[in-house]
Amino acid sequence: MAIRKLSELALAVKAKGTKTRIAVVSAEDSNTLGAIIRAAVEEFVSPILLGSKDKIMALCEAEELPCHEGWIIDCASEVEAAKKAVEMVRGGEADVLMKGLIGTDKFLKAVLDKEKGLLPPKAVMSYVCALELPRYDKLLFVSDTAVLPYPNLDQLIAMTNYAVRMAHRFGIEQPKVALISATEKPGAAFPASLDYAMITKMAERGQIKDCIIDGPLDIFLACDPSSLEIKGVDTPIGGDADVLIFPNIEAANSFYKGLMLFAGGELAGLIQGTIAPVVVMSRSESAESKYYCIALSCLMAEER
Repeated sequence: MAIRKLSELALAVKAKGTKTRIAVVSAEDSNTLGAIIRAAVEEFVSPILLGSKDKIMALCEAEELPCHEGWIIDCASEVEAAKKAVEMVRGGEADVLMKGLIGTDKFLKAVLDKEKGLLPPKAVMSYVCALELPRYDKLLFVSDTAVLPYPNLDQLIAMTNYAVRMAHRFGIEQPKVALISATEKPGAAFPASLDYAMITKMAERGQIKDCIIDGPLDIFLACDPSSLEIKGVDTPIGGDADVLIFPNIEAANSFYKGLMLFAGGELAGLIQGTIAPVVVMSRSESAESKYYCIALSCLMAEER
Protein backbone atom coordinates (compact mmCIF):
# COMPACT_ATOMS: atom_id res chain seq x y z
CA MET A 1 0.00 0.00 0.00
CA ALA A 2 1.31 3.46 -0.91
CA ILE A 3 2.43 5.85 1.80
CA ARG A 4 0.16 8.89 1.54
CA LYS A 5 1.15 10.91 4.62
CA LEU A 6 4.43 11.73 6.32
CA SER A 7 3.20 10.18 9.56
CA GLU A 8 2.69 6.93 7.62
CA LEU A 9 6.30 7.20 6.41
CA ALA A 10 7.61 7.04 9.98
CA LEU A 11 5.29 4.13 10.80
CA ALA A 12 6.43 2.20 7.70
CA VAL A 13 10.09 2.63 8.65
CA LYS A 14 9.48 1.58 12.26
CA ALA A 15 7.55 -1.50 11.14
CA LYS A 16 10.65 -2.87 9.38
CA GLY A 17 12.36 -3.38 12.74
CA THR A 18 15.81 -2.23 11.60
CA LYS A 19 18.00 0.65 12.75
CA THR A 20 19.66 3.11 10.37
CA ARG A 21 22.97 4.61 11.48
CA ILE A 22 22.82 8.39 11.01
CA ALA A 23 25.95 10.55 11.38
CA VAL A 24 24.94 14.09 12.42
CA VAL A 25 27.51 16.83 11.74
CA SER A 26 27.66 19.49 14.47
CA ALA A 27 24.86 17.94 16.47
CA GLU A 28 24.82 20.74 19.05
CA ASP A 29 21.41 22.00 17.83
CA SER A 30 18.23 21.52 19.87
CA ASN A 31 15.82 20.79 16.99
CA THR A 32 18.23 18.33 15.39
CA LEU A 33 18.85 16.59 18.70
CA GLY A 34 15.13 16.46 19.43
CA ALA A 35 14.42 14.81 16.08
CA ILE A 36 17.30 12.29 16.08
CA ILE A 37 16.77 11.25 19.69
CA ARG A 38 13.04 10.84 19.09
CA ALA A 39 13.88 8.47 16.23
CA ALA A 40 16.37 6.64 18.48
CA VAL A 41 13.79 6.24 21.26
CA GLU A 42 11.36 4.87 18.66
CA GLU A 43 14.12 2.39 17.75
CA PHE A 44 14.56 2.94 14.03
CA VAL A 45 17.77 5.00 14.23
CA SER A 46 21.20 4.57 15.81
CA PRO A 47 22.53 8.13 16.27
CA ILE A 48 26.15 9.12 15.76
CA LEU A 49 26.46 12.66 17.09
CA LEU A 50 29.61 14.50 15.99
CA GLY A 51 30.48 17.81 17.61
CA SER A 52 31.28 19.32 20.99
CA LYS A 53 30.49 16.63 23.54
CA ASP A 54 30.04 19.16 26.34
CA LYS A 55 27.60 21.28 24.32
CA ILE A 56 25.62 18.27 23.12
CA MET A 57 25.26 16.88 26.63
CA ALA A 58 24.33 20.32 28.02
CA LEU A 59 21.62 20.78 25.37
CA CYS A 60 20.20 17.33 26.01
CA GLU A 61 20.09 18.03 29.73
CA ALA A 62 18.38 21.39 29.17
CA GLU A 63 15.83 19.85 26.78
CA GLU A 64 15.43 16.73 28.96
CA LEU A 65 16.46 14.48 26.07
CA PRO A 66 17.65 10.95 26.90
CA CYS A 67 21.08 11.14 25.26
CA HIS A 68 23.72 8.42 25.75
CA GLU A 69 27.37 9.48 25.87
CA GLY A 70 28.20 6.51 23.66
CA TRP A 71 26.38 8.19 20.78
CA ILE A 72 28.76 11.17 20.78
CA ILE A 73 32.05 11.59 18.94
CA ASP A 74 33.81 14.67 20.35
CA CYS A 75 35.15 16.95 17.60
CA ALA A 76 37.16 20.14 17.97
CA SER A 77 35.53 21.96 15.03
CA GLU A 78 32.72 21.86 12.46
CA VAL A 79 35.21 21.00 9.71
CA GLU A 80 36.58 18.06 11.71
CA ALA A 81 33.04 16.82 12.39
CA ALA A 82 32.09 17.03 8.71
CA LYS A 83 35.21 15.22 7.50
CA LYS A 84 34.84 12.48 10.09
CA ALA A 85 31.13 11.95 9.35
CA VAL A 86 31.69 11.74 5.58
CA GLU A 87 34.55 9.31 6.19
CA MET A 88 32.23 7.11 8.30
CA VAL A 89 29.60 7.03 5.55
CA ARG A 90 32.18 6.22 2.87
CA GLY A 91 33.63 3.49 5.05
CA GLY A 92 30.29 1.84 5.80
CA GLU A 93 30.25 2.86 9.48
CA ALA A 94 27.17 5.05 8.92
CA ASP A 95 24.23 4.78 6.50
CA VAL A 96 23.11 8.42 6.32
CA LEU A 97 24.78 11.84 6.63
CA MET A 98 22.82 14.66 8.30
CA LYS A 99 23.55 18.37 8.69
CA GLY A 100 23.24 19.85 12.18
CA LEU A 101 24.36 23.32 13.25
CA ILE A 102 27.14 23.55 10.66
CA GLY A 103 26.74 26.01 7.78
CA THR A 104 25.54 24.51 4.51
CA ASP A 105 28.65 25.67 2.62
CA LYS A 106 31.04 23.87 4.97
CA PHE A 107 28.82 20.79 5.06
CA LEU A 108 28.54 20.48 1.28
CA LYS A 109 32.26 21.13 0.83
CA ALA A 110 32.89 17.86 2.66
CA VAL A 111 30.14 16.06 0.72
CA LEU A 112 31.52 17.25 -2.63
CA ASP A 113 35.21 16.62 -1.94
CA LYS A 114 36.44 15.00 -5.16
CA GLU A 115 38.65 12.44 -3.41
CA LYS A 116 36.92 11.83 -0.08
CA GLY A 117 33.32 12.99 -0.64
CA LEU A 118 30.03 11.23 -1.35
CA LEU A 119 29.24 12.28 -4.94
CA PRO A 120 30.45 9.80 -7.59
CA PRO A 121 32.30 11.22 -10.63
CA LYS A 122 29.95 12.78 -13.23
CA ALA A 123 26.90 12.17 -11.02
CA VAL A 124 24.19 14.83 -10.83
CA MET A 125 23.40 16.06 -7.32
CA SER A 126 19.82 17.17 -6.87
CA TYR A 127 17.16 17.53 -4.18
CA VAL A 128 13.75 15.89 -3.93
CA CYS A 129 11.18 16.58 -1.24
CA ALA A 130 7.84 14.99 -0.39
CA LEU A 131 5.21 17.60 0.50
CA GLU A 132 2.14 16.91 2.59
CA LEU A 133 -0.56 19.49 1.87
CA PRO A 134 -3.97 19.93 3.53
CA ARG A 135 -5.80 20.23 0.19
CA TYR A 136 -4.08 17.39 -1.71
CA ASP A 137 -5.10 13.81 -0.94
CA LYS A 138 -1.59 12.34 -1.22
CA LEU A 139 2.04 13.31 -1.01
CA LEU A 140 3.52 15.45 -3.76
CA PHE A 141 7.16 14.94 -4.76
CA VAL A 142 8.90 18.13 -5.91
CA SER A 143 12.31 18.80 -7.51
CA ASP A 144 14.61 20.69 -7.50
CA THR A 145 14.00 23.06 -4.60
CA ALA A 146 17.54 23.46 -3.28
CA VAL A 147 20.52 22.51 -5.48
CA LEU A 148 20.31 23.10 -9.27
CA PRO A 149 19.72 26.76 -10.26
CA TYR A 150 18.94 26.23 -13.97
CA PRO A 151 19.01 22.49 -14.76
CA ASN A 152 19.97 21.46 -18.28
CA LEU A 153 18.43 18.49 -20.09
CA ASP A 154 20.69 15.89 -18.46
CA GLN A 155 20.02 17.35 -15.04
CA LEU A 156 16.26 17.44 -15.64
CA ILE A 157 16.39 13.77 -16.60
CA ALA A 158 18.35 12.98 -13.43
CA MET A 159 15.87 15.01 -11.32
CA THR A 160 13.01 13.04 -12.86
CA ASN A 161 14.65 9.67 -12.26
CA TYR A 162 15.47 10.54 -8.63
CA ALA A 163 11.90 11.67 -7.94
CA VAL A 164 10.42 8.59 -9.61
CA ARG A 165 12.73 6.32 -7.60
CA MET A 166 11.65 8.02 -4.37
CA ALA A 167 7.98 7.69 -5.32
CA HIS A 168 8.55 3.96 -5.94
CA ARG A 169 9.98 3.63 -2.42
CA PHE A 170 6.71 5.10 -1.15
CA GLY A 171 4.83 2.31 -2.92
CA ILE A 172 3.68 4.29 -5.97
CA GLU A 173 4.19 1.82 -8.81
CA GLN A 174 3.52 4.16 -11.74
CA PRO A 175 4.00 7.77 -10.54
CA LYS A 176 2.53 10.55 -12.67
CA VAL A 177 5.23 13.13 -13.43
CA ALA A 178 4.20 16.65 -14.47
CA LEU A 179 6.83 18.87 -16.08
CA ILE A 180 5.86 22.29 -14.76
CA SER A 181 5.76 25.58 -16.63
CA ALA A 182 3.66 28.75 -16.56
CA THR A 183 1.57 27.36 -19.42
CA GLU A 184 0.88 24.11 -21.23
CA LYS A 185 1.94 25.69 -24.52
CA PRO A 186 5.61 25.11 -25.43
CA GLY A 187 7.56 27.97 -26.95
CA ALA A 188 10.80 29.91 -27.09
CA ALA A 189 9.69 32.13 -24.21
CA PHE A 190 9.93 29.07 -21.96
CA PRO A 191 13.24 27.36 -22.83
CA ALA A 192 12.65 24.39 -20.53
CA SER A 193 9.58 23.43 -22.58
CA LEU A 194 11.91 22.24 -25.36
CA ASP A 195 13.69 19.96 -22.89
CA TYR A 196 10.30 18.77 -21.63
CA ALA A 197 9.42 17.62 -25.15
CA MET A 198 12.58 15.53 -25.22
CA ILE A 199 11.85 14.02 -21.80
CA THR A 200 8.29 13.03 -22.72
CA LYS A 201 9.60 11.40 -25.91
CA MET A 202 12.21 9.50 -23.89
CA ALA A 203 9.46 8.22 -21.58
CA GLU A 204 7.42 7.08 -24.60
CA ARG A 205 10.45 5.13 -25.82
CA GLY A 206 11.00 3.52 -22.42
CA GLN A 207 14.24 5.40 -21.71
CA ILE A 208 12.67 6.74 -18.50
CA LYS A 209 10.89 3.78 -16.96
CA ASP A 210 7.99 2.96 -14.67
CA CYS A 211 6.24 6.31 -14.72
CA ILE A 212 3.86 8.49 -16.76
CA ILE A 213 5.29 11.83 -17.91
CA ASP A 214 3.74 14.85 -19.58
CA GLY A 215 4.57 18.50 -19.98
CA PRO A 216 4.70 21.36 -20.13
CA LEU A 217 1.77 21.70 -17.73
CA ASP A 218 0.80 24.41 -15.30
CA ILE A 219 0.03 23.61 -11.66
CA PHE A 220 -3.74 23.47 -12.25
CA LEU A 221 -3.49 20.92 -15.05
CA ALA A 222 -1.00 18.92 -13.00
CA CYS A 223 -2.97 18.81 -9.76
CA ASP A 224 -6.61 19.80 -10.35
CA PRO A 225 -8.79 17.41 -12.43
CA SER A 226 -11.50 20.02 -12.99
CA SER A 227 -9.00 22.25 -14.84
CA LEU A 228 -8.67 19.75 -17.68
CA GLU A 229 -12.28 20.26 -18.76
CA ILE A 230 -12.14 24.00 -18.19
CA LYS A 231 -9.03 24.40 -20.35
CA GLY A 232 -9.92 21.66 -22.81
CA VAL A 233 -6.58 19.91 -22.34
CA ASP A 234 -6.10 16.14 -22.50
CA THR A 235 -3.15 14.86 -20.46
CA PRO A 236 -2.36 11.42 -19.01
CA ILE A 237 -1.51 13.16 -15.73
CA GLY A 238 -5.23 13.83 -15.34
CA GLY A 239 -4.82 16.52 -12.69
CA ASP A 240 -3.51 13.82 -10.34
CA ALA A 241 0.27 14.32 -10.36
CA ASP A 242 2.56 12.52 -7.94
CA VAL A 243 5.71 14.36 -9.03
CA LEU A 244 6.32 17.97 -10.08
CA ILE A 245 9.54 18.79 -11.93
CA PHE A 246 10.29 22.53 -12.08
CA PRO A 247 12.40 24.36 -14.69
CA ASN A 248 14.56 26.21 -12.16
CA ILE A 249 15.27 26.58 -8.47
CA GLU A 250 13.55 29.97 -8.20
CA ALA A 251 10.21 28.51 -9.22
CA ALA A 252 10.54 25.32 -7.16
CA ASN A 253 11.85 27.01 -4.03
CA SER A 254 9.19 29.72 -4.08
CA PHE A 255 6.48 27.11 -4.71
CA TYR A 256 7.34 24.93 -1.72
CA LYS A 257 8.11 27.79 0.68
CA GLY A 258 4.80 29.45 -0.16
CA LEU A 259 2.96 26.22 0.61
CA MET A 260 4.85 25.79 3.88
CA LEU A 261 4.14 29.36 4.99
CA PHE A 262 0.59 29.96 3.78
CA ALA A 263 -0.94 26.49 3.41
CA GLY A 264 0.41 24.61 6.43
CA GLY A 265 2.52 22.21 4.39
CA GLU A 266 5.03 19.76 5.87
CA LEU A 267 7.93 18.20 4.05
CA ALA A 268 10.58 15.53 4.07
CA GLY A 269 13.48 15.95 1.66
CA LEU A 270 16.90 14.61 0.72
CA ILE A 271 19.86 15.28 -1.51
CA GLN A 272 19.95 12.71 -4.29
CA GLY A 273 22.82 11.44 -6.43
CA THR A 274 25.19 10.80 -3.53
CA ILE A 275 26.29 7.29 -2.55
CA ALA A 276 24.15 7.51 0.60
CA PRO A 277 21.22 9.70 1.68
CA VAL A 278 22.22 13.22 2.76
CA VAL A 279 19.85 15.26 4.94
CA VAL A 280 20.29 19.02 4.55
CA MET A 281 17.79 21.26 6.29
CA SER A 282 17.79 24.85 7.44
CA ARG A 283 18.87 25.38 11.02
CA SER A 284 15.50 27.07 11.57
CA GLU A 285 13.43 24.02 10.52
CA SER A 286 11.25 22.47 13.22
CA ALA A 287 12.10 19.24 15.03
CA GLU A 288 9.00 17.72 13.38
CA SER A 289 10.25 18.44 9.85
CA LYS A 290 13.69 17.11 10.73
CA TYR A 291 12.09 13.97 12.15
CA TYR A 292 10.27 13.37 8.86
CA CYS A 293 13.53 13.88 6.92
CA ILE A 294 15.21 11.34 9.16
CA ALA A 295 12.42 8.82 8.48
CA LEU A 296 12.75 9.47 4.72
CA SER A 297 16.51 8.94 4.87
CA CYS A 298 15.93 5.59 6.57
CA LEU A 299 13.52 4.56 3.81
CA MET A 300 15.96 5.54 1.06
CA ALA A 301 19.02 4.07 2.84
CA GLU A 302 17.56 0.60 2.33
CA GLU A 303 18.59 0.82 -1.34
CA ARG A 304 22.27 1.11 -0.50
